[in-house]
Amino acid sequence: MVRKLNPIERRAQRNRTRLKKVAGEGRLRLSVFRSAKHISAQLIDDVSGVTVAAASTLDPSFKETGKKSSDKDGAATVGKLIAERALAKGQKKVVFDRGRYVFHGRVKALADAAREGGLDF
Repeated sequence: MVRKLNPIERRAQRNRTRLKKVAGEGRLRLSVFRSAKHISAQLIDDVSGVTVAAASTLDPSFKETGKKSSDKDGAATVGKLIAERALAKGQKKVVFDRGRYVFHGRVKALADAAREGGLDF
């Protein structure tokens, strides 16, 4: 029997399915995970199923900044890190996968910082 998805999982699945159709045009997916204390971002190639680049508040390079990992400034720093790593791999065009999270607060700060860092979405 098929398991019924709860509304949060259904929203994430709906968002991700729509983005994978767009990402099929050669764009990578910038996926965001947010917890109470940390935030992380990954650039995922859905065609080959590999992670091209990743950044998190748990990275040693983030720890050197001395910023708090659970606020908007920390999320903006992660956005800049993922943009730097994506550009180093030669990837500029991405689609933003917010998953089940509302585009507000730390998720929006990460996205804005990634755009300022040079990513196009």
